[in-house]
Amino acid sequence: MRVVLDSNVLFSALISPHSPPHALLEAWREGRFELAVSQHQIDEIRRASRYPKLQRILQGHRVGALLNHLQRVCLVDDPRERGIETDDPDDAFLLALASACNADVLVTGDRRAGLLQRGHYGRTRIVTPAIFCRDILRITLGA
Repeated sequence: MRVVLDSNVLFSALISPHSPPHALLEAWREGRFELAVSQHQIDEIRRASRYPKLQRILQGHRVGALLNHLQRVCLVDDPRERGIETDDPDDAFLLALASACNADVLVTGDRRAGLLQRGHYGRTRIVTPAIFCRDILRITLGA
C-alpha cells in the first residue's frame, strides 16, 4: 500500500507521541506501508520546521532524523500541479503527488483545507490519521 502523508501529520507525529499521527509514523517505520514523498514536500518540512511557532515545540534532532528517513523512501519526482484546484493552493502538490505515485491513501489532519471533504482524488482515498489507523492499519489507540 502506497501512502502520502500531509506534512501536518508528520509534524503532529513528532509533537504528540501518543497520537494517531505518531502511531502511523511508527507503522511506516515497521514497514506496514510504503511512504511516497517528493523533494517539494521535504523542502516544505525543512522550511516549516524553522517557523518560530514550530521551533518552540519541535526538537530539532527529531526533525533532522525524520528528514533523513524521508530522503530514503519512495522519492517521487516533483509532480506537476497544473489544473488541480484546491481550497488551499499549497495543498495542490499533495494531490499531484498522490496521483503521480498512484497512492492508495492520502492522510491529512487539515480539516479546513478541503482535502478531507473531497474523500477521494482519483483512486486515492483521503482520510484523517485516526481513520487511517483504525480502519486501514487496524491500530487501536487508548483513549
